[in-house]
Amino acid sequence: MMLADLEWYSDFAADPEVMRYIGTGALSYAQAQERLARYVRCWEEHDLGMFSVRLRDGDVPIGWAGLQPLNGTPEIEVGYAFAKAAWGCGFATEVASTAVRWGFEERGLDRIVAVASSENEASRRVMDKLGMRYEGVRPVYGHDSVYYSVTPAAFARAASLRAPAR
Repeated sequence: MMLADLEWYSDFAADPEVMRYIGTGALSYAQAQERLARYVRCWEEHDLGMFSVRLRDGDVPIGWAGLQPLNGTPEIEVGYAFAKAAWGCGFATEVASTAVRWGFEERGLDRIVAVASSENEASRRVMDKLGMRYEGVRPVYGHDSVYYSVTPAAFARAASLRAPAR
């Protein structure tokens, strides 16, 4: 994501439904500006971060996804969130899968984690589709979260099951 995404991101992050399971919920403009700056710094400091997600022919983002260090741990997490208009379209699985593949193939990671609120069934389905394994509940980002992980081998197995038959 880039600082140029601020207007879109501030509207996105102000929506309580969209932000229901993300961090502390809906953000003010100043909080969105601070979080976006943190995403940009992540790229500068770790050469990892969140991408804004746009439709092939679209100028306005429909969500974000990517890889970043998981707060307070040495782990790398995959994260994703989409505007309501993009819910239920399969974008989260597609984009999260691309981010995980990039992490394994281009960044040389040997494990990627994901966390979510236990009530966030949609996110948990994405984690399952990525071949992630449930590891229990852990305190992350100030609240208890389900914790999943995937290795390159498990991700490749899951990808082969998701691939359309030819």
